Amino acid sequence: MASSTASEVFIQGITRDGRTFRPSDWAERLAGVMSSFRPGGAQPGSHLNYSPWCIPTNIDGVKCVIVNRELRAYEPMAWDFVINFAKDNNLKVSEGKFEK
Repeated sequence: MASSTASEVFIQGITRDGRTFRPSDWAERLAGVMSSFRPGGAQPGSHLNYSPWCIPTNIDGVKCVIVNRELRAYEPMAWDFVINFAKDNNLKVSEGKFEK
């Protein structure tokens, strides 16, 4: 699924059969669960903002979560959690580098 050369994985809020994934705040919920996984580890108050390794966003009108591949090296179980979330919910996943 994810090659070792891509720096980020995009979990899209669209199922493989083309339906919009619900609930509508799924991306924020997933990123919120991952908020403590960050460079240098969790700090006091870090639960109040998203991890730089797992960021919810909206790309072309589609809710997405951008997962940085560095998460895999830092905490493999957290990486497996987000990747398995996408698989379990039949979500589209792509890879690359987010360009602003």
